[in-house]
Amino acid sequence: MIYQTSTFTFENVEQGARRFAGLEPGYIYTRIGNPNMTELQERMASLENGEDAVSACSGMAAISTALLSILKQGDHIVASNMLYGCTYDLISQMLPDFGIEASFVDASDTNALRATMRPNTKALYIETPANPTMKIIDIRAAADISHEYGAYLVVDNTFMTPYLQRPLELGADIVVHSATKYLGGHGDLVSGVIVGPEHLTSKMKKRYLKDLGGIPSPFDIWLLARGIKTLGVRMDRHCQNAMLVAEFLVNCPQVATVYYPGLPSHPQHELAKKQMDGFGGMVSFDLKGGLDAGCTLMNNVRMISLAVSLGSVDSLIEHPASMTHACVPQVERHAAGLTDGLVRLSVGIEDVEDIISDLKQALDNIK
Repeated sequence: MIYQTSTFTFENVEQGARRFAGLEPGYIYTRIGNPNMTELQERMASLENGEDAVSACSGMAAISTALLSILKQGDHIVASNMLYGCTYDLISQMLPDFGIEASFVDASDTNALRATMRPNTKALYIETPANPTMKIIDIRAAADISHEYGAYLVVDNTFMTPYLQRPLELGADIVVHSATKYLGGHGDLVSGVIVGPEHLTSKMKKRYLKDLGGIPSPFDIWLLARGIKTLGVRMDRHCQNAMLVAEFLVNCPQVATVYYPGLPSHPQHELAKKQMDGFGGMVSFDLKGGLDAGCTLMNNVRMISLAVSLGSVDSLIEHPASMTHACVPQVERHAAGLTDGLVRLSVGIEDVEDIISDLKQALDNIK
């Protein structure tokens, strides 16, 4: 059932007053709460093995809400040096406007990570695998370091979903998702989710999300709940297809390097096996011909869609340096391993032979 309503009626004035005062449970206004929202939050908390969850209108709304709720003027945040472009922009450009200092580091290097922490560091933010380089960060080690300094560890689990990775079980404090991606799974909604301890999620709901207003519509929440019902089935297929696609690309003469945690050649393959239940559906690769070769490939795919986003049942291909990560300065992209020729492929659940056939014919256009 979809509770497609903006407001809820009260039996009388006294009941309305009690609900606004927090003395009686019940719904008031969808920006503050909605039955669809409650159901989704309970489901996501269970999947991530967390105390509570928060629904947001997008992945970035989830990330910004989570960070603003734990950071204040004078605080310091440490973040991985390879993040989704808008997340990088939020941390590097917007948070400093609020008097919050930011430092970026290769968070897979525990010595460098510990050296970047400060007495006023209140948050460590990571993606693992990183978007789009597929670098893996040791979540338990990152949690131990952040807790040494009294900081919260926030993990973006979008690429893996709770089906394949549960950061809270490895010591993380907060998990965020762009639910637009694998959780929704069909490319027909934009949404975000936060999972964490109740004392933090309650603060997010009652203050930051309520007053900033970044809540999803009841219909989008219903679509997301529908998508989660098939999460396990879809993720199994994404993983199977991605492994076969990665193995195909490794043997292509036009390809220089393939980045996929499931390949034994991935430098953190053993760590991936340790903290993940599968290797996901995301594959990145560099072509020997660099950017020009990448453009040729992407301009010649037929079945695979040239589009940003990821995690859909449909295969999507894009060029991070000029699209999703264009706001990250080139020098910093290169330092973090994101070359101008890197191609990111979100492997869908189509027949894998069709995906590989499309890649092959597109690669054959590279001279």
